[in-house]
Amino acid sequence: MENNRRDFLKALGVSTLGTGSGGLFTSSPTTLFGKEPQELAKEVNKNVYQKKQYTTDVLIAGGGMAGVCAAIAAARNGSKVILIQDRSRLGGNASSEIRMHVLGATALNQVWRETGILEELFLTEAVDNQQRSYEMWDFVMYDKVISEKNITLLLDSVLYDAEVANGEIQLIRAICSQTEEIYEIKAKYYADCTGDATLGAIAGAEFMRGREAKSLWGESLAVDKADNKSMGNSLLFMAQKHDRKMPYTPPAWAKKFTKKDFVHRKINSWEFGYWWLELGGMVDIIQDGQKLRHDLLTILFGVWDYIKNSGNHPESENWALSWVGMIPGKRESRRLVGDYIMKQEDVQSAKLFPDRVAYGGWPLDDHPPEGMSSTDMVPYISIPLKAPYSIPFRSLYSKNIKNLLMAGRNVSVSHVALSSTRVMATCATMGQAIGTGMAYCVKNNVKPATLGNQEKHMAALQQMLLRQDQPMLGVKNEDVKDLAKLAAVKASSETKDGAAAQVLDGYNRNVMDGKTHQWQADMKAGEPWIELSWSKPVKLNTIQLVFDTGLHRRLLISGEDRVYYKQDRGPQPETISDYTIELKTKKGMQQVAQVENNYLRKVEHIFDPTEVESIRIKVLKTNGDPLARLFEVRCYLDDIQVS
Repeated sequence: MENNRRDFLKALGVSTLGTGSGGLFTSSPTTLFGKEPQELAKEVNKNVYQKKQYTTDVLIAGGGMAGVCAAIAAARNGSKVILIQDRSRLGGNASSEIRMHVLGATALNQVWRETGILEELFLTEAVDNQQRSYEMWDFVMYDKVISEKNITLLLDSVLYDAEVANGEIQLIRAICSQTEEIYEIKAKYYADCTGDATLGAIAGAEFMRGREAKSLWGESLAVDKADNKSMGNSLLFMAQKHDRKMPYTPPAWAKKFTKKDFVHRKINSWEFGYWWLELGGMVDIIQDGQKLRHDLLTILFGVWDYIKNSGNHPESENWALSWVGMIPGKRESRRLVGDYIMKQEDVQSAKLFPDRVAYGGWPLDDHPPEGMSSTDMVPYISIPLKAPYSIPFRSLYSKNIKNLLMAGRNVSVSHVALSSTRVMATCATMGQAIGTGMAYCVKNNVKPATLGNQEKHMAALQQMLLRQDQPMLGVKNEDVKDLAKLAAVKASSETKDGAAAQVLDGYNRNVMDGKTHQWQADMKAGEPWIELSWSKPVKLNTIQLVFDTGLHRRLLISGEDRVYYKQDRGPQPETISDYTIELKTKKGMQQVAQVENNYLRKVEHIFDPTEVESIRIKVLKTNGDPLARLFEVRCYLDDIQVS
């Protein structure tokens, strides 16, 4: 590590407090450690920053969509997790501070909306935040994270140092200026979800930057000659309509635009704009960040000046700015090198990697590095995909730092492949994959490279991920612990396309193979039920259900009204809302669940271990759909304690 990085805090006079140390003040409000405030001031002022030490299983740097999903996944799989985030809010580019859309494979306009933890977040936000407040979306994520007992969340904490020995990170250091603390955190595994690959770069992980030449990997969309240029940053704004004219005077430093500057950029709405307010690909996105922000502000206010005062948009006269971003949303900087580097062919061919743990579906969507500095250029080149593509685990851990994994835009991909993998829904599924992967490594004492390259370990990880609703391509339920696979199925009724037996066919969603892969029953027939029975009693304590949540639709928060035209804010209509679960035992019928107002896709019901002959799920109500729809039933005897 560079000496200046190691030493730059020495002037602060860092002292040490152990993990869990209490506050400094005693019961006396006028003395501290038996000394008067005036006497103590000289000592205290020399040691403002206190050192706090942690030891954990997993350290995740970065609380964007990838980091949030990684932390929740690792925690739910039994690992102790510390999540550090350099802002006061979670979500990264999706947060209220930046407000980028969380997009992904829904761009295919098929059935490939991402599931797993991201779907849980989306469904919760659609129900709890029907007022469409970006700040409340932040708190949906915050609530999910702090509700996990295995997660310690450290907000406003900036990573600045790491110690490495024998190719492994030994500890990291972060600083929280608000609490005047220095954190030293030791973990078994570390995840870089910073977007900029900050942890990897500090630790000496191999990384790429800029655009590769066509000749390197034969990518037809690559540039002829390699360079250090990248896609730029964007700065967004929001506006509201008022009941009177709202004049606007721009700051003196705002850039001036004319009609010709918007030949390639549409001004078709001004309530939320615009992704093409982009700049920075010609310079260092990270080191030049302060100047870039100001330059983006000059462009943003210049564009709003044009809208309001050029005379070309008179219908904007009652509109006024309501919010202006101060943190640019980043698309590209460093990319860490893994055991495998994804390339253009991997995205377009949609081949199935044996170690696939996630998928993407956004177009190959590259932006010229010039951005708004050259308005005569088109702002993007987008090559649509025909189908989703798989993402290998080998692209999600470092090639040379043995205990470092990564998720987000900083994973092991070429610049061309990044133009698709960079979007946040895809990044979130990578996060769930590495979070689960790290927990697997902790439990089984294996390194990520072993997990990524040994079939027995990868098969086990894929089954863990599938049980937790992680989206993957072509992976079926082959979990030997799932006792539902041994059961016979019958139902009160079923539709032609919705046979009851499909809840055990191994698929928990529509995969565009001509089958629905779900039980369907007409709600007009009363209260339909589906039953699983065994030839001899089995002991269970967990029943897992996967419902239909309309994966053919987009579901996201946005500042634009038009984004919601094809959304259902609130519970999704296809989802079963009210239901009961009964167990048939030697002692008779036992109800273990009575649920109302469900809106989630994956639900687990845990109860005391019980020997059962059959289980019956009765549907009382949907959220509006005329059919009861159920994709999957799983049954387990898990090693868990019922609280």
